[in-house]
Amino acid sequence: MRKIFFVLLITSLSVSQLFSQALNYPKAKKVDHVDDYHGTKVADPYRWLEDNNSEETKAWVEAENKITNEYLSKIPFKEKIKKRLTELWNYERYSAPQKVGDYYIFSKNDGLQEQSVIYIQKGLNGKPEVLIDPNKLSNDGSVSLAGLYFSNDNKYLSYGISKGGSDWREFYVMDIATKKLTDDLIKFSKFSGNAWYKDGFFYSRYAEPKPGEELKQKNEYQKLYYHKLGTSQIDDKLILEDNDNPKRGFGAEVTDDEKYLIISVWEGSSSENMIWYKNLETNSEVKKIVVKPDARYSFVDNFDDKFLILTNLNAPNNRVVLVDLKNPDKSNWQTLIPEGKDVIQNVSHVGGKLFVTYLKDATSRVTVFNEQGNYLYEVKLPGIGTVSGFSGKHNDQETFYTFTSFTYPPTIYRYDVKQNKSTLYRESKVKFKPNDYETKQIFYESKDGTKIPLFIVHKKGLKLNGENPTLLYAYGGFNVSMLPSFSAGRIPLLENGVVYAMACLRGGGEYGEIWHQAGMLKNKQNVFDDFIYAAEYLIKNKYTNPNKLAIQGGSNGGLLIGAVINQRPELFKVAFPQVGVMDMLRFHKFTIGWAWVPEYGSSDNPDQFKYLFAYSPLHNIKEGVVYPATMVTTADHDDRVFPAHSFKYAATLQEKASNKNPVLIRIETKVGHGAGTSTSKSIELLTDMYSFMFYNMGINPKL
Repeated sequence: MRKIFFVLLITSLSVSQLFSQALNYPKAKKVDHVDDYHGTKVADPYRWLEDNNSEETKAWVEAENKITNEYLSKIPFKEKIKKRLTELWNYERYSAPQKVGDYYIFSKNDGLQEQSVIYIQKGLNGKPEVLIDPNKLSNDGSVSLAGLYFSNDNKYLSYGISKGGSDWREFYVMDIATKKLTDDLIKFSKFSGNAWYKDGFFYSRYAEPKPGEELKQKNEYQKLYYHKLGTSQIDDKLILEDNDNPKRGFGAEVTDDEKYLIISVWEGSSSENMIWYKNLETNSEVKKIVVKPDARYSFVDNFDDKFLILTNLNAPNNRVVLVDLKNPDKSNWQTLIPEGKDVIQNVSHVGGKLFVTYLKDATSRVTVFNEQGNYLYEVKLPGIGTVSGFSGKHNDQETFYTFTSFTYPPTIYRYDVKQNKSTLYRESKVKFKPNDYETKQIFYESKDGTKIPLFIVHKKGLKLNGENPTLLYAYGGFNVSMLPSFSAGRIPLLENGVVYAMACLRGGGEYGEIWHQAGMLKNKQNVFDDFIYAAEYLIKNKYTNPNKLAIQGGSNGGLLIGAVINQRPELFKVAFPQVGVMDMLRFHKFTIGWAWVPEYGSSDNPDQFKYLFAYSPLHNIKEGVVYPATMVTTADHDDRVFPAHSFKYAATLQEKASNKNPVLIRIETKVGHGAGTSTSKSIELLTDMYSFMFYNMGINPKL
């Protein structure tokens, strides 16, 4: 087979050309459906694919998966890629422990378990015992844990589960001492955790969806409830609702002293929010600290009747303020930690000190302040990378954090608060040689001259001859920062000489709210330009060439990939638009899509319609254009970005694109938007993607 493969490489036809000739895409019927957007007529011939319950849609999905599976099965080195990925994935992975009374709770995966297991141990050196094993909740690993919440007396644990990767949550309660479940069950919760108070907890939920509409129906009119242990959900006490604002949602937390219920009131994924509160000791009415959503506000902690809040109000890079409930007007807020040149990413209050995580050029720095906001010292980190953790309670004298980078597997450190000392707690042992690779960060100019950070990872001794296969990844939206992180699944690429590049585009949060706003709404084209200029930098500087350049992005990043291959199809060889938002005229019609309007705009608005229509991936596919070899990926239980986005996009691309390169769609079952995906399905997805990429680049990987 290998000899035949090399013969194919030297023929006049490329591998992708050979395959595309044999591809016979499923016949997707076209309907005569036209929408009128403010005088502009827009055809939607594949509107029928929005009905995910119809037999026609199911037949189309089955036919598309059949073609995709047949195509991938012919790739001679596919099983070798899967074998190497499985070897790399097979290492022990831990989460940082959480202290609960005298116990420590953490997750662990032995290597190839479908889902990580929750363990409990007494003291730092106690014997770990299984607390929750989600692998026993399903036969195929499709049920995953989605949040752990502990009662303030440390007697009870509530936890959420997700079925098939859906955003819907069911919550159960366990007696920690006996490890037995109570009869408590919460259903129809979404975008909510549990906030324990005395013998129960607060949570938010939506109305029960209509049968068959669970993964499609709009999520509106969220309500905040209190559930008392030992009672039925039907008897839960309604705490807050707003029937005049159907898009309003409520996030709840309770202060450590159980004096206050803190309510974050939100109306969109990236929009401003409000902070309200309720005095639980006096059972007062809900009161408003922030009365209109004019900025982002994140509650950190309370000093009795003073609230510590992280906000970007009048501070695009964020600041920490102290709000006295006796004088809550904004004019009386005290700035404890002012805005600086680096973005404040996170603040925690542990052991009488404030731990502030900053982003400096998309890498982490941690600074410690006292409770009055006075600078104390820096936490010395292992290197340049990303840190998470530093959580705990007021009187804790220890905390934990996890450090990672592109070639630095997640490593957990125990931190002594009094001594400002980090001690290695647990490290991962992955079967690869990190010293064989190097990471650099460069800054390139985008179309308008803006400097954009770009991380580049590759084997040491790389020759800049323009012939290196390269994978460029980005996101560019929703104030989400692209930070260095480790992925065992990325190692087979690096081992085979692939250059991995990650661009920190505008629209993200790497440089605060100004950076975010420069890539949202009418400025969204900046994001696409930033990505295109990253690709051109890699080509100009001899890392790669258009025949060796693959691109990848998921969700909002899937939108990015769809947009850039429409605008510059000749620049890329392979494209992976994953679970993407592809129909920018109808995204707000499904599930939680309406919450993205503050980020994107809405086709209901005449001015916003114009720029949405101008870049919408679905609506800008051109007839006869040679698009990159494209594998669209989505999943049947994705109720974040409704799969019809990908269905309609793939059908249109298959209809219009030149036959030179293949256009496939891979539709996974019992998987959602990504969170909670089982180990085996994660390995299978990467196997298919890497096989597709190498094959269409004409590369036979050495595995």
